[in-house]
Amino acid sequence: MRLLILGTGPFAVPMFQSLLDSSHEVVALITRPTPPSKDREREAANPMRQFAESRGVSVYAPVTVNSDEGMRLISQLRPDLLVVCDYGEILVADVLALVPLGGINLHASLLPKYRGAAPIQWALLQGDAETGVCVIHMTPRLDGGPILATRATAIDQNESHPELESRLAQLGIEAVHDALERLATWDRASPIGTPQDAAKATKAPRLKKQHGAVDWSHPAQQIRNQIRALKPWPGTFTFWRRPNGELLRLVIDDVSIVPLGPVPQHTPGQVVVSDGKQLVVATGDGGLSISAIAPAGKRHMSVAEFLRGYRLREGDMFGSGA
Repeated sequence: MRLLILGTGPFAVPMFQSLLDSSHEVVALITRPTPPSKDREREAANPMRQFAESRGVSVYAPVTVNSDEGMRLISQLRPDLLVVCDYGEILVADVLALVPLGGINLHASLLPKYRGAAPIQWALLQGDAETGVCVIHMTPRLDGGPILATRATAIDQNESHPELESRLAQLGIEAVHDALERLATWDRASPIGTPQDAAKATKAPRLKKQHGAVDWSHPAQQIRNQIRALKPWPGTFTFWRRPNGELLRLVIDDVSIVPLGPVPQHTPGQVVVSDGKQLVVATGDGGLSISAIAPAGKRHMSVAEFLRGYRLREGDMFGSGA
């Protein structure tokens, strides 16, 4: 089968590699153009382009694949199937109609749950115990096509976004190959796959920086889920109002939940313990012991190292920058 791959981010790389090593013919990669950025590291980050170039695969980056230019490119490459994963643009019906078998998409959730750009982060934010991957036969509706293959997995209570994304990317390899086998015997006319129940659909929109702000009135478990979900971007942050009244922005990298007794005795956001080795902050339900933290503009460090450099006292308050 002649496959045209559409992908940009790291989640697609293991699947891409597996297809290059298979009996299928990968004709090219279409990826998103690199946007201008002041952040040089982020500007250079296109894992799919980098991997394709290392394997000698032709790479194209039209401004939009839905343009006349993009559709001409697809027609010239003559694929049997589009394989889409972590690409960054919704394909219109006219694009899907150019290809005999249409397109499939590898998505990092158990659809119809978490349709959208950030399914892994939202599963962690919601504290889900299970997630997985689906391969759908694409329609113009966002993540709404019939399901060709699925794999489920439990979420470890200590997993962060990068760790879970890496596991799901590997899980997706087998699901994609299962979908290709189904399509190889499809008559291209009869219905294929399992329709999604639209009534059960939930959204997973792209995250913004403000999603990282800690609301200390939330329960400790909810804040811990936030920290797990928002690594490495946008990160989870709060502000320490120092004795002189100045605010210091702090990025919280790792925490554990500690009990504070059955009756709340502290204001959410109040520092309960700061003894040079441990830093515990009260929440709306329970406390969080912070083990790794980064002051604004500085690297992540252990809480003991942080407390050696900053005179943070019990009773000090963490909160918003307002």
